[in-house]
Amino acid sequence: MTGRTFRASGRAARLPAEADSRKARRRRRLRQIRLDYWLYVMLIPGVLYFVIFKYLPMWGVLLAFKDYQPFIGFAGSPWVGFKHFERFFTDPSFGLLFRNTFIIAAMNLAFFFPVPIVVALMLNEMRLALFKRIAQTFIYVPHFFSWVVIAGITYIMLTTEGGIVNEAIAGAGGDKVNFLMSESWFRPLIVLQMIWKEAGWGTIIFLAALSGVDPSLYEAARIDGANRWRQMMHVTLPAIRSTIVILLILRLGNFLDLGFEQIYLMLNAMNRDVGEIFDTYIYTNGIQRGLFSYTTAVGLFNAAIGLLLIVAANKIAKRFGEEGVF
Repeated sequence: MTGRTFRASGRAARLPAEADSRKARRRRRLRQIRLDYWLYVMLIPGVLYFVIFKYLPMWGVLLAFKDYQPFIGFAGSPWVGFKHFERFFTDPSFGLLFRNTFIIAAMNLAFFFPVPIVVALMLNEMRLALFKRIAQTFIYVPHFFSWVVIAGITYIMLTTEGGIVNEAIAGAGGDKVNFLMSESWFRPLIVLQMIWKEAGWGTIIFLAALSGVDPSLYEAARIDGANRWRQMMHVTLPAIRSTIVILLILRLGNFLDLGFEQIYLMLNAMNRDVGEIFDTYIYTNGIQRGLFSYTTAVGLFNAAIGLLLIVAANKIAKRFGEEGVF
């Protein structure tokens, strides 16, 4: 028999074995699905959520490359290429929007991101369980307030007409400050609102990471003479470093996504020059003026910047020995 005949006979002999192995793998997979049946059932709502609200709307980005007319419809609207992007980049307001969005996003990243870590470390150091639970409850509560409520509380506290803060300033002999109309106070107020509302909720992940730190590491550090501060610096923080890096990367992915509600509720005619961002610009031009294709291009640009940031941050994290997100 020739070599070709031997190879053909060997291949023919392997085919039934490969078919049997595929059947065996399929049976094992079906058996595993039957064993974890309810887990897959519980997975269905999450999958449907992402398919309906995340993946299907992706077709809407095609509006950025069309001159969409509601009466003509999506399919009948003509393609215009990068016309809307060129219009946006040459618009005089582009520089203002990018500067305002970038500054507020950078302030949020610099001042808000470390706060949940610090609060989680402080809560982790508490030894009285009852006081710890009470403190956690109080710092979690603001997360469940809507931004309308937060803006209302801010107005009540800072207004010059009977606001608690201004009344205290006047009572101390100072002049009332118009925080709500001031350009210099707009961005700090946005950051402070974010810290008050979301810092407590952000501690949940870090507290979960802290609960997984091996207690024997603290015992070894105490034997070596490390005080509480050195234990935190050399044991606690290195143990949760990967969690911090992953959350930082995810945060950079939403770097320019500041949230429409908070900024819109705090905007007025006096602070618009420092508070107008991409999200509010999209609302005023897309919803109020009906420029759907143009504002879709603006939103796509915003999302593209976030994608570039998350990819760059992930590569930098891997270069420094961290796992990264992907």
